[in-house]
Amino acid sequence: MLRSLIWKRSQAYSSVVTMSSISQRGNERLLSEVAGSHSRDNKILVLGGNGYVGSHICKEALRQGFSVSSLSRSGRSSLHDSWVDDVTWHQGDLLSPDSLKPALEGITSVISCVGGFGSNSQMVRINGTANINAVKAAAEQGVKRFVYISAADFGVINNLIRGYFEGKRATEAEILDKFGNRGSVLRPGFIHGTRQVGSIKLPLSLIGAPLEMVLKLLPKEVSKIPVIGPLLIPPVNVKSVAATAVKAAVDPEFASGVIDVYRILQHGH
Repeated sequence: MLRSLIWKRSQAYSSVVTMSSISQRGNERLLSEVAGSHSRDNKILVLGGNGYVGSHICKEALRQGFSVSSLSRSGRSSLHDSWVDDVTWHQGDLLSPDSLKPALEGITSVISCVGGFGSNSQMVRINGTANINAVKAAAEQGVKRFVYISAADFGVINNLIRGYFEGKRATEAEILDKFGNRGSVLRPGFIHGTRQVGSIKLPLSLIGAPLEMVLKLLPKEVSKIPVIGPLLIPPVNVKSVAATAVKAAVDPEFASGVIDVYRILQHGH
């Protein structure tokens, strides 16, 4: 009789474990389905997706299972990596806003990495006018969120490339005006990582990674010291910028507004 009682309890315990396992697998499947549905619902357009930062953002968004497209003046990326085939490439010029409209169809979030250097007037046009055109077009199209890769303030250096920062700040103001709490502005400093130029891979992290490791240990307040403070802003890995940008584009709970390098370091790890 004792042996029979032990056997029954063993059977009951086995049933509980089996049901628990089934329930756990069911929960995992449900979470997976929800995540998959979430990914399918988000369609991200990366402006300048064939550039250094833009290509990493495309890869990060694809890694998370999102639908990704990109628009740039040259169209498809010249890289021969496998991820390139998973992006829908559009050719267009943000200075001609009508060329952007077809790429915005069905898009829920836009991430702009468009920027460049030149004369002051050229920098205002590239960093400002072009991006402002994109912000306006995205707002008119009903895009839910807009993320912009801007740049940290570098004090006196700002004056040397005045048009660059004038354009950047004008775009930031337009995003916060048109998108409010659905707009995010990332302000990294030096972005390190592996940058591919043609067939050459530039290991920017050889300099950037050690500097990031050291400078991020300093209190944030040192970056506000006149003249030298901006030079103590820690560099940030391009993968951290990409991860933060994608999170800002798809997570409705992500804090909007200006995201400085310290918050990029926090969100990117």
